[in-house]
Amino acid sequence: MAAFFDEETIENVREANPIEDVIGSYVHLQRKGSNMMGLCPFHNEKTPSFSVSPSRQIFYCFGCHAGGNVFTFLMKYENMTFPESVRVLAERAGITLPEREESDEDRRWRSEREQILSINKDAANYFYLALKSDEGKDAYSYLRSRNLSDETIKSFGLGYSRKFRDDLYKYLKEKGYPDELLLKSGIISFKEETGIHDLFWNRVMFPIQDMNGKVIGFGGRVMGEGKPKYVNSPETDVFQKSRNMYALFIARKTKRDHFLLCEGYMDVIALHQAGYENALASLGTALTEGHCTLMKRFGKKVMICYDSDEAGQNAAKRAVPMLRSAGIGCYVIDLSPYKDPDEFIKALGASEFDKRIEEAENGFLFTVRKTSEKYDLRDPGEKTRFFSEVARMLLTLEAGVERGSYLSSVAERFNVSERDLKDLLIRESEELSRKPVKRYSAIDPEKTETSYEYDNSPLSSKEPSEHIARGMAETFRMFLQFLCFYPSMLERSSPFISEEDFPGIYRDIYKVIEKELLSGHKINPASIISHFPDEKGQQEAGRIFSYTGEEYDSSEARGKAFKEVLLRIKKERLAKLSGGSGESADKVFSALMDERRKLSDIQRTEFVI
Repeated sequence: MAAFFDEETIENVREANPIEDVIGSYVHLQRKGSNMMGLCPFHNEKTPSFSVSPSRQIFYCFGCHAGGNVFTFLMKYENMTFPESVRVLAERAGITLPEREESDEDRRWRSEREQILSINKDAANYFYLALKSDEGKDAYSYLRSRNLSDETIKSFGLGYSRKFRDDLYKYLKEKGYPDELLLKSGIISFKEETGIHDLFWNRVMFPIQDMNGKVIGFGGRVMGEGKPKYVNSPETDVFQKSRNMYALFIARKTKRDHFLLCEGYMDVIALHQAGYENALASLGTALTEGHCTLMKRFGKKVMICYDSDEAGQNAAKRAVPMLRSAGIGCYVIDLSPYKDPDEFIKALGASEFDKRIEEAENGFLFTVRKTSEKYDLRDPGEKTRFFSEVARMLLTLEAGVERGSYLSSVAERFNVSERDLKDLLIRESEELSRKPVKRYSAIDPEKTETSYEYDNSPLSSKEPSEHIARGMAETFRMFLQFLCFYPSMLERSSPFISEEDFPGIYRDIYKVIEKELLSGHKINPASIISHFPDEKGQQEAGRIFSYTGEEYDSSEARGKAFKEVLLRIKKERLAKLSGGSGESADKVFSALMDERRKLSDIQRTEFVI
């Protein structure tokens, strides 16, 4: 396991925390048959599609496909690691965790993580002291010219990286840190032509903290006209851009009912100094679904406070559907005629900014207005195309009160009758019914067809790397579901199927299920999910175990479906072998002959389940 606890301890913690009780403290659940249903906390919906199974101790959303066990839920909802979720649930149940003896790999991983955090802390202190030195005078003057007080500079730990390209490196080497670890921290780089050198030099430095206040990375703004203007730490074991936000450590404690979502560090700092401790920003990247999920957990609205130029407004337009998809009420603040919050606050002050917050435009209506700017509404043809696009946008909303309310607002704003707009909505709906409607979704359904390549360490997931042929992901899921509900099919399929037939995550799940069944154990979905310490693995396993086993009305129908699944898997394997595998021609030919024989054998075999 990729945690510091043995499997028995993890299972004891899971059993002591009934999933319906834990999730029920976050989501209102109602009994529906043997399961419990509620509104999904991971995407915006009006009709409950979020299912919790007390008998299997798993959850699954039929809308966004989030799924897993009680650990998965905390990891996803509270942005926790797997070990953190175990510790929280152990404390909840009053269980004292016996830390198991760490393996060398576990010890190395934990030690590296702690040392990287220590490196970041020392680097932040180095940058802060450099800002107050003679060499940092220009950087300090720059910050003061931006109207930042000494108190604000200290509060955010702002600093300066000197002009020498190896100054920080030498400082950290004197502290005793080895080169290998310094390179893993991301703030020291290596190039063949220049050797080891600092990532940041001659820049104003912005330490980035996680939600516990630990420094996990840095952003640096160049002094002068150098390029690029901003440089950010690369992703490391302690720093993932989509799982953290600038100043969230402070903003999450706000008593206000909303966050102020900004584009840059200076905007956030200026707003905090003006008394808006609820300001935050994404980290050197566009807003992601991970950021939205992170903000969602605090139950606040989001006021988008992006630049008023074209780039900022386009970014706001992209952000709105993502926030809405996460179930977050969002609004857009108009900063014109000023470019950004920093300029606005300096020019007009906090009282005027408060007025802009009160006048903030509803996010959906903002996207409609921005869309209208692409069309010449004086031209009948252009106007028709605009309303057709608006109709398609309205179709992404839940039918009922919400859609009706926005339809009325759009009709009033653009001087068109509601009946005409409804008629257009019906026509667009009929047109779109001939192809899938892409609704706002917290998880892109197309991404569920992605496989994950795993390294040689047990069940440790990496980023998606290969695309599964359309529909094959569902085929792999169906086969694994058959094994879970009809264990005898493992023996029936073993002459034809091996772990080599499955890519990435499906191979890992197959191996776990196979091991359990061969050991004579009954399949325990929640327990098997715990074998996967990463969120992606748990989610896909949860999706597989969400199957009810009640789809087929006879053993013949089940057998026929199982046979079809086997055939599809073998045909996929044949297609991959035919495409070349990098092995010798003799080996490929032998494998092809073997797979064709298996395919033929499956076609002659009758399966009755």
